[in-house]
Order: sequence, then C-alpha cells, then structure tokens
Amino acid sequence: MPSLFRRKSADLPDSSAPVATEEPAAAPARGYTPAKGRETPKRPVAGRRPAGPTKPLTKQEARERRRAARAEAAAEFRREGGPRDRGPERLLARNVVDSRRTVGTWFFGGALIVLIGSNAAMPPAIRLASNVVWGLLAFGVVVDSILISRKIRKLVRERFPNSGERMASLYLYAIMRSITFRRMRAPAPRVNIGDPV
Repeated sequence: MPSLFRRKSADLPDSSAPVATEEPAAAPARGYTPAKGRETPKRPVAGRRPAGPTKPLTKQEARERRRAARAEAAAEFRREGGPRDRGPERLLARNVVDSRRTVGTWFFGGALIVLIGSNAAMPPAIRLASNVVWGLLAFGVVVDSILISRKIRKLVRERFPNSGERMASLYLYAIMRSITFRRMRAPAPRVNIGDPV
C-alpha cells in the first residue's frame, strides 16, 4: 500500500535543472510597503519641518512668546489691515477719506460734550446749546458722508470701470473710516491731508 505522506518521484525537484538566482531588486516605487519581517524604509528628511525645541518652555518664556506674537499681529493689522481692507477699490476709498478733514472725526468728541451738556442739572441755555451742537454735528456728518460717497463713486467709475465691488458697501466702509480718529484708523493712512488722490 502506498504511503499517503510520501512524495512521488515526479514531485521531487530535479537536481540537474538550473537553479534561478534572485536578482537585486530595483529601488522600490513610491508607496511601496515591504512584506512582514523586513525593515520599513525611512522617509527622506528633506522637506520636513524642523523639530521644535526639545525642552519645554517656562511659563514666563511662553508668555513672552505669546506677547511678541500678539504685538507682531497687531502691527501687521495696523500696517496691512484685515480681509475687509483688501482690494484696490478699498485702498482708493481709504485714500479719499485720509486726504481730507472730516466732520466725523469730531463726532464722538461732540457727542461727549452733548451728553454732559444735556444733563437735567445743567441750566436751560447750556442744554439748548448742546442740542444745537448735536444737530449741527449730525447734519455735518450726513453732508460730509454724501460728499465722500460722490467722490468715491466718481473715482471708482473712472479708474475701475469693470469693478465688481458693491458701491453701497464701499460707501459704508468709507463713512465708518471717516468717523474714526485719524490715529486709530487701520490700516494706517498712506496719504497726508490735502494730498491729491
């Protein structure tokens, strides 16, 4: 009876046949994962982020670093502005406002005087004068805003005829800048008062 666990002579390898030798493999393709038991190739170091500081920062160093980052961000915002300040039309509107004296810059100071002057403890003549000042300031801001808006519309139509900027938002942007104190405007003014735009 033949054995079940024995190899047949046909299954035995032929000793006279040439043995194939393994050729050295070429460089593996990108994304190649080696089989189990083989070492995973290292990633190239070029182009990787530099390692951060190994030792942790102290509280004071971390606070100083945050303070410096905040100061740098504030300086950049003061110099360049935010996303709402981008675009040549916005720059033109800023230059129009910054090249003139506006009634709006006196609006908040006048509002403070009016608030104090309209107190019930004040004599009637002072209350009347403060109300007149309030009315004149409001009227001046409205007239100044109309003049600024007309100038911006004229210049934008001349210089940017194919502009996709909404004129209403441009007017509001310029009016809000005109009622802000010159030193507090961001981005900082690039033109002096009286310069041609």
